[in-house]
Amino acid sequence: MKDIIWYCILGFLVLFLMFLGVFWGSVDVMNFDENSLYIIQKIRLPRVIMCVLCGAGLAVCGSAYQAIFQNPLSDPYILGVSSGASLGASIAIVLGLESVFFGVGGFAFLFALLTVWIIIRIASVGNKLHTTTLLLAGISINFLMAAIISILMVVSQENMSKIIFWTMGSMSGSKFSDIWIVLIFVFIGIAVIRIYAKELNAILTGTDSAKSLGVNVEKTKKIILLFSTLMIGVIVSYCGVIGFVGLIVPHIIRLMVGSDNRRIIPFSIFGGMIFMLLADILSRVLIAPSELPIGSITSLIGAPFFIYLLYNAKKQLNP
Repeated sequence: MKDIIWYCILGFLVLFLMFLGVFWGSVDVMNFDENSLYIIQKIRLPRVIMCVLCGAGLAVCGSAYQAIFQNPLSDPYILGVSSGASLGASIAIVLGLESVFFGVGGFAFLFALLTVWIIIRIASVGNKLHTTTLLLAGISINFLMAAIISILMVVSQENMSKIIFWTMGSMSGSKFSDIWIVLIFVFIGIAVIRIYAKELNAILTGTDSAKSLGVNVEKTKKIILLFSTLMIGVIVSYCGVIGFVGLIVPHIIRLMVGSDNRRIIPFSIFGGMIFMLLADILSRVLIAPSELPIGSITSLIGAPFFIYLLYNAKKQLNP
């Protein structure tokens, strides 16, 4: 009963922020003339809906990653999904392939899936997925692809601004046709992760303990990784790279509601929505009428938070 009350409160906050996101910006739309209605219906409403979907998806992926890696510092991008998507988008931009294979978004999605497939192949030993190797492979791929993207920006300087803006994330180009695709993948991904909430709780107690409880640990990890990657790949392909949502939100939620993923997942949905809506509003109003990439806002908040978590982890290691 207590959770239901909190869901209602958080749901009301989400609706309030969506209302704020639609009507607050560099252009006044409160007069409801023809131009204002166009801005509301075609630009701002799709944008706030996309924020809600992306925030929910990234936050739930973060909670799932932190459970399967048994590490609260894990982030959905640890496997190099964002770097893979960025590389795919950068190649499409540099080669002028915006109208081929669903454009920049299509290449971003394809490279995101390809990147994770490569990393999983590297980290797999037989039917087992070695977590440490998986994390190291992800970090290595991140550095490699970031280097390739830098080279592409130098080689194709006329496209540098496009690549930089896309790789830092933006909701400005959101359309209702995009929203339906993202909605399907996010809904299915969250549903699958929620179904495996008990298994994620068992994995948190340790691999051996989870196996003794009858959990197929390797199968669970692969299923979670697959659906998380699909979600992140689709989100990145339409919105660009938006980091730290999957790190900050689940960590705060875990501090508030405990370590039970049956509670963390639904609360992370609301937390991700709220965080993303706030970041998007800030990205539009801080230097209005210009706009900041939303990824720069989330990184500006997330990087100090990550440093704080690392500092706390270091203190726990001290005698």
